Amino acid sequence: MAIARKRQVSLVDTKYYHCISRCVRRAFLCGEDHFTGQSYEHRRGWVEDKLLELAKIFCIDVCAYAVMSNHTHLVLYVDDKKANRLNDKAIVIRWHKLCKGTVLTQKYIQGEKLSKAELIFFNQTVKEYRERLSSISWFMRVLNEDIARRANKEDNCTGRFWEGRFSSQALLDEAALAACMAYVDLNPIRAKMAETPEESEHTSIKQRLTYAREGKQPKQLQRFAGMPCQIMPKGLPFELKSYLELVELTGRCMREDKRGYIDNMNLPLLERLNISPENWLKLTTQFTRVFHGAVGRPTSQASYCENLNRKRRVNISNCEKLLA
Repeated sequence: MAIARKRQVSLVDTKYYHCISRCVRRAFLCGEDHFTGQSYEHRRGWVEDKLLELAKIFCIDVCAYAVMSNHTHLVLYVDDKKANRLNDKAIVIRWHKLCKGTVLTQKYIQGEKLSKAELIFFNQTVKEYRERLSSISWFMRVLNEDIARRANKEDNCTGRFWEGRFSSQALLDEAALAACMAYVDLNPIRAKMAETPEESEHTSIKQRLTYAREGKQPKQLQRFAGMPCQIMPKGLPFELKSYLELVELTGRCMREDKRGYIDNMNLPLLERLNISPENWLKLTTQFTRVFHGAVGRPTSQASYCENLNRKRRVNISNCEKLLA
């Protein structure tokens, strides 16, 4: 039985989550259908554009993404502190970019004075909007609904486009986060859709490499803030240079003419996270096969399950073997 969404998300334990959406019956979302010869490649651009557009509206940052032929991978960061920090007007303006809102929110934006009774309902509505703007479920709902409607309109059909809502995994510590991001960024290479990360169309790694050539980081994605410390700016707890080198070296080890392990190579990020090269390759090539729920070291798993009142730890043996 599927686990309820509210029992998968615990912002007390982690704000990083890996989300996957698959097309119904594994039909083609993008790319070229070899059976019919029809190309749906342009839909990959739909997903990427909508994803980056929503990242500007929601209080959710995109850490990594890969738009594949019949599914999408996202690594998201929930910035609930930002949602609580924004004033009512900012919340309403953001929500109106997604929907029309209510009569009261429209009156408020137009500068009309609300009565005491109207203010009660208005405050309840703003509270609801604030929660939605920091909700992974609403983020994925708006993203997937838009793509489904456009695809069905183009195909001149109706019915379900996505295989259920989406699946999500909690990434409980830096080791799980780094492994999952590399797994997502290297998806097109494993699928032989690209030969190098910089040629991987509609992926976060290409975005980062394009900006890295100019010594910058893309504003659309969550930035790398460097080494973890007690007081640090918001962002991914790794160095950008180390992460890009790590992805490149991992990609080389996955080639068919390689033996699949790294020998005599200095990988600062792996050493810092205390993951062996052999385990790293397994994590970044079989992440969703190895893990089917929250991912993190055993100590992180214990805290996560306790906060969500869950007795069963689905991935505990693989977490102990690969991340401990």
